[in-house]
Amino acid sequence: QVQLVESGGGLVQPGGSLRLSCTASGSIFSINTMGWNRQVPGKQRELVAVETFGGSPNYADSVKGRFTISRDNAKNTLYLQMNSLKPEDTAVYYCNAEIFGTAGLKNYWGQGTQVTVSS
Repeated sequence: QVQLVESGGGLVQPGGSLRLSCTASGSIFSINTMGWNRQVPGKQRELVAVETFGGSPNYADSVKGRFTISRDNAKNTLYLQMNSLKPEDTAVYYCNAEIFGTAGLKNYWGQGTQVTVSS
């Protein structure tokens, strides 16, 4: 069974920084694409940043230049460094990953971590 667990969310003032982490565990043979999405109540979940294995990252226009996605393949961990945070970045942030495990190739989601940007 594969699990994604996020951490690092919290309350931060505008202009501040946070670093989110997402660790995949379980019966994993390989991990392809990993990414971060976010959702505000009443709105659709939106892509924030995505990184393919060995590829270049892609970012939503709203976070370019402020957020950086990275991964540690040895630790099956994905990160999102968020700088210059704005109130409109407030959302629940979800990690997702395309993982090949004993159940085959599947897309998995974490439980989400709340990020609140407020003074």
